[in-house]
Amino acid sequence: MKSVDILVYSLVIGGILGFIYIVWSYARGLRDSPRDMWFLFGTKILEYTAYSAMNMSFILWLSRDCGLGDISAGVYISVWSMGLSIVAMVAGALVDSIGIKRVMFISVVFLLISRFFMAWLTNPTLVMILGFIPLALGFAIVGPVISVAIKRFTNKESAALGFGLFYVVMNAAYAIGGWLFDYLRVTFVERDVAGKIINENFGTYIMGMHFSTYQITFLIGFVFTLLSSVFIFMLRKDWVNLEEDGTITVTPVEVVEGTALNAFKVTAAKATRETVSMIKSVISEKFFWIFIGMLTMTLFVRFVFFHFHYTFPKYGVRVLGEGAKIGSIYGVLNPVLVIYLTPLVAALTKKVSSYKMLLIGSAISSLSVFIAAFPASIFDSLTHSVLGELIFVKWLGVASNMQDLAGNPPSDAYWPLIFFILVFTVGEAIWSPRLMQFTAEIAPKGKEGTYLALSILPFFAAKFVVGPMSGWLVRTYTPMVDKLNAAGEPMKDALGHIMKVPGNLSEHYMVWIWIGGMAVITPIGLLLFRSFFKKKLGVKV
Repeated sequence: MKSVDILVYSLVIGGILGFIYIVWSYARGLRDSPRDMWFLFGTKILEYTAYSAMNMSFILWLSRDCGLGDISAGVYISVWSMGLSIVAMVAGALVDSIGIKRVMFISVVFLLISRFFMAWLTNPTLVMILGFIPLALGFAIVGPVISVAIKRFTNKESAALGFGLFYVVMNAAYAIGGWLFDYLRVTFVERDVAGKIINENFGTYIMGMHFSTYQITFLIGFVFTLLSSVFIFMLRKDWVNLEEDGTITVTPVEVVEGTALNAFKVTAAKATRETVSMIKSVISEKFFWIFIGMLTMTLFVRFVFFHFHYTFPKYGVRVLGEGAKIGSIYGVLNPVLVIYLTPLVAALTKKVSSYKMLLIGSAISSLSVFIAAFPASIFDSLTHSVLGELIFVKWLGVASNMQDLAGNPPSDAYWPLIFFILVFTVGEAIWSPRLMQFTAEIAPKGKEGTYLALSILPFFAAKFVVGPMSGWLVRTYTPMVDKLNAAGEPMKDALGHIMKVPGNLSEHYMVWIWIGGMAVITPIGLLLFRSFFKKKLGVKV
């Protein structure tokens, strides 16, 4: 057996055993929780898997299927993302009014509507009305439902375990979604006579109707949501609570009178009024604006996630080639590493202040972005090493063996991207879990809920910039041009669409220079204003 095979088997077996241990260590402390918690986790595995695969498809689909340009697609997805934030701010009251099961069904209905229409509509206006708006309503409800449900299904002793297990389950689902995204993109493709993928969005015919590869991703999301509804049926409609003494109580939900739609309108209006009231109650406080200023500092490194989801897919396809496993490079590698690194970092840094963890972690993550701009020649020797075989043959499947890899070497841009995401994730495991904790720590006593709800405002406002920026970056540094035949005329694919190919990619690394330059504002700002925040917010730095 080759050394690389031994390494692969060791990593896989060790990873599986480690994952089982992590899940078991959480689950054993949740033995007293009601069965409803496990049904909730079941539906969330399916839902987050579907969302992960779809989320990486959105920006590609908007341009390839819906005909939007790079900047237009960036603005489009940014507007939708802002809508998602608004819905999330007012969705919490809905759970309190009609209960977890009913809210989950409302979510499923919206998600089914959105995924059904997104699978075959391509008109941007109709897609927004029948696709993205229902998707925002359906998915934004999930966050408050999870928080309320886990809080009710656990007690003070087991609450941290419940949220910890959900974090693991969520990241596992994201990893599965990243793998699914790649699998579909190398299955429903068009290849040239040499077997090279020339159009990953070629798709297939189902019942006489053509669906692109990205639309097939939405269809599978539709099926996953249908399957998740089975778990929702198993939830009890009444409030189920785990008491401090370990007993489980069931009490009826006081439902708003009228239809579910009426209940939704009443509770949404109530939540909106409460949100406006919250804003009025704290907007005149100087402390609040310093609090918002501190959170604004953290935005710049957090926006790297936005670029992972909406800049990286186009960048990856254009720089690495059609069918490149960009889902595995980010969508699998990142969440898998987070699963293992987060509990390890938490155990080793219990006594370190949250502010210091934010500063150190954000510095690592933001500086890692520049690795993606390193000259690829630095890593050339690694391609033909054991590590190269592990990555390109065993993991990404770029070649079937090392001989094929040598004859058809992968793009030299792979290595900087892989090392960038690896180091970024190490930093993420340091700062990301501490961000919410730190936000809660500095919120004034008795106003924690208000401050946490309004902490989304800076993120919401900054999306006006990051969406168009995403589109501008890929259009400027990874442009697409018409594929021309010998006569200089645009070529069309088998479906009659004009074929596009990457244009001048000589400065593609500038995408990451811009993103990295934005991200480093976070650690620099946290360092420069360290004493100020300590004095004004009373935080331990």
